[in-house]
Amino acid sequence: MSSDFESYEQDFGTITAEVTNKIGRIPKLSGEEKTQLVLNVDKQLEEVRELLEQMDLEVREIPIQSRPMYNSRLKSYKGEIEKLEKDFKRSRIAYSDEVRNDLLGDDAGTSENQRAHLLDNTEKLERSSRRLEAGYQIAVETEQVGQEILSNLHSDREKIQRARERLRETDANLGKSSRILTGMLRRIIQNRALVFMLGAIILLTIILAIYFNLRGH
Repeated sequence: MSSDFESYEQDFGTITAEVTNKIGRIPKLSGEEKTQLVLNVDKQLEEVRELLEQMDLEVREIPIQSRPMYNSRLKSYKGEIEKLEKDFKRSRIAYSDEVRNDLLGDDAGTSENQRAHLLDNTEKLERSSRRLEAGYQIAVETEQVGQEILSNLHSDREKIQRARERLRETDANLGKSSRILTGMLRRIIQNRALVFMLGAIILLTIILAIYFNLRGH
């Protein structure tokens, strides 16, 4: 599992390096060339997001004792992609001094104000998006915890049921053993009583035989 994670890391590093370079070039371009580069960066950022999702899935399959290290690395990568996305949004409305002067001429100052206003709105949207994402993550984690609790409760319920079944089987076996012992004890008492009766009869017969023998003399 860790080898797959490291493979995703390598892909992540390669693509983010390319994206960083392209983001730096965007403000220097205009027209169709800029549009094409923006689309290309947007596509690569989507690939990076998919890589992060794959890495997140891999971390969940890693043994618990090793998971914190990978979670820390994944968190760092998520922070990196957030920064890239922020830089990308800024670069889309940014122009180098040369391009801005060519496009706007005397209206450059007004464009700067508009650009600042757009950046402010963009940052507000990003903060709202992060809050929504954090809320979603909390909801997902809460659902996972709930599922684990339900799973544990189900497992405990099965254990209790098995223990009850074993207890009933033990009670049944004890009842059967008790009946067997009672029957054996009853037969022992009967056998002893029979032996005593036979002994008494034999003793009485001997006494009567001696008595009649002495009387005959």
